[in-house]
Amino acid sequence: MPHENTRRNAVIFHGTGARPEVCWYPWLGRRLTERGYAVEIPHYPGLNVEPIAAFLPKVLANHRFDEHTVLIGHSGGAALLLALLEHIDVTVAQAVLVAGYSTKPNTSEEPVLQETYDWAAIKAHVRDPYFINSRVDPYGCDDRQGRAMFDRLGGTQIVRDDGHFGDHDQPYDTFELLDRLIG
Repeated sequence: MPHENTRRNAVIFHGTGARPEVCWYPWLGRRLTERGYAVEIPHYPGLNVEPIAAFLPKVLANHRFDEHTVLIGHSGGAALLLALLEHIDVTVAQAVLVAGYSTKPNTSEEPVLQETYDWAAIKAHVRDPYFINSRVDPYGCDDRQGRAMFDRLGGTQIVRDDGHFGDHDQPYDTFELLDRLIG
């Protein structure tokens, strides 16, 4: 538990083509705020549009990361967390990758992905990683993608049958599991 004068912070990264006000993002933001977190849900229209080498420095410059930080990413935002965790210089408390992936999940271009990852660096920069994927995901961000990351990083893998956990055709306004997982 953080020292009483230390404010825990959480950053929720939306998925490709999404916005902070869709899906479960605002709901989770409110829940975490009620629990004392300083919450950011930034809008990054360049996510998975700009190449990660150009996009990542902007993200690193826009946020503060410390040992009390919780990072949550959905889909392309979860893929972003891999690059983020590789390149920060602290160990964050938790990272939750929802419908995340580390290799191309389908035939779409994926500029958010790096060619390779320094898995040891990523592992060293997060105390408690979680990977939440569905057995069947319309974009290929499935449990096999979660397992590939889990095998390299450890942590906890959770497999559900909840599709993509929110999409233009899948309302997913709350996400109770996430609220329970975040410490």
